[in-house]
Amino acid sequence: MAKPIRAKKSFGQHFLHRTDIAEKIAYSLNREKDYGHVLEIGPGQGMLTQFLTDRAFTLHAIEADRDMIPILAEKFPDLKDRIIQGDFLKLHLGEQFKEEQIAIIGNFPYNISSQILIRMVDSRWLIPELVGMFQKEVAERVVAPPGSRTYGVISVLCQAFYDAEYLFTVDRSAFDPPPKVQSAIIRMTRKENYELGCDPKLFRKVVKQAFSQRRKMLRNTMKAMLVDSPLLEEEFFTLRPERLSVEDFVKLTKWVAAM
Repeated sequence: MAKPIRAKKSFGQHFLHRTDIAEKIAYSLNREKDYGHVLEIGPGQGMLTQFLTDRAFTLHAIEADRDMIPILAEKFPDLKDRIIQGDFLKLHLGEQFKEEQIAIIGNFPYNISSQILIRMVDSRWLIPELVGMFQKEVAERVVAPPGSRTYGVISVLCQAFYDAEYLFTVDRSAFDPPPKVQSAIIRMTRKENYELGCDPKLFRKVVKQAFSQRRKMLRNTMKAMLVDSPLLEEEFFTLRPERLSVEDFVKLTKWVAAM
């Protein structure tokens, strides 16, 4: 009799045991799009994988836990040659997939979920869509609109290039072991025009600087990047960062670039 597989804290594992939820996640990928390739991050024992193998795209999987690789290979023999053992955050996507478009899906380990989103943004020309499970609090921040309490750096950086949708909440009881927090599924769909019209690296620096003291007016937080600029006296700079749209941050970045 096979020994039961225990979740490893070091990998942030919480195994989803609800097949209905796994199927719902799998079919949250936009079926009208032909991406060619889809990469599942952290398939574990394959709960989500089973609903992805018969789709029109070519499925790949990356799993950091070596112990899961033979389990996946046995369950999904057709996938065996497309299972990558390693850390997604260290994967060279362009080299691995020869610069082809690849959508991302997964029940992401919560300890690296924000980093996965940043990686998506950094590889946006390769990743047209992402469907993933996140800690509910993180999911709410990603989709938060300007002016809301949860709108922040991750909201702006993701929404600059992607349309963000909160799809549904997943209760703690759907996992073994149950996490301490609620979970949620979000979908990120790359915008048709994902060029900002400003330097994206400077844009990121400006966004982080603006939110470095989110309760303060931009006049205070941005003076380090707009030293002695008369712009600081404009009404715009009496706003707090959570009031700014992506377009406002682009404008702010252009002002900083012109200094």
